[in-house]
Amino acid sequence: MNRFSLEGRRALVTGANTGIGQAIAEALASAGAHVTCSGRRSCDETVSRIVEAGGQAESLRLDFADPMAARDVFEGAHYGILVNNAGIIRRAESVDFTEADWDAVMDVNLKALFFTCQAFGKAVLAREGRGKIVNIASLLSFQGGIRVPSYTASKHGVAGLTKLLANEWAAQGINVNAIAPGYIETANTAALRADPERSKAILDRIPAGRWGQAQDIADSAVFLSAPASDYVHGAVLNVDGGWLAR
Repeated sequence: MNRFSLEGRRALVTGANTGIGQAIAEALASAGAHVTCSGRRSCDETVSRIVEAGGQAESLRLDFADPMAARDVFEGAHYGILVNNAGIIRRAESVDFTEADWDAVMDVNLKALFFTCQAFGKAVLAREGRGKIVNIASLLSFQGGIRVPSYTASKHGVAGLTKLLANEWAAQGINVNAIAPGYIETANTAALRADPERSKAILDRIPAGRWGQAQDIADSAVFLSAPASDYVHGAVLNVDGGWLAR
């Protein structure tokens, strides 16, 4: 038995239109899963890439500005894998940060994540099946960061909810774990990478000496979705080039 195979499994990946989510969707499909690629924007490019590589996928529009957007997605659909990757960020000094920016980030990054997990969990428990949830946390689940108060708070919350749900569901056949990326080459870090001084300061603190790639996160997601991780519960896996080990 290949304990890294996802053959016969159905997965939903949120925020799968680009970046980390797109890489995760492709990696799950490559491992054999049938992947639903969801996002507030079209995921047709991701679906095309999966199908062209011989995998199975379809697109689903979900906008987590409505935290309950996925409440009716899982019932009767036999999803066995959920990857909560959708997220947004707002940057401003804490003295200038607005209530609107606070609420927007918390709704998408934390409230929607919890209620999506809830809907998935209800469906899996109702059929007495097995399920794997992989939440995308952050380096800032452990550190404060600067100028991103709602993002930092939300990602601390993601780590906490991952552990809480693991405690509740481990004995009922649902694994809940998270991945905490460090600085990854995505659209969210484009401004940081374009600033030579800021980029150098970041790289100087990463023992591996490079920015992470979306594929680094995707490979970790495959592991946490596969039978190889059946005894892993409540872990927040740091994929940060050794940043937090310093």
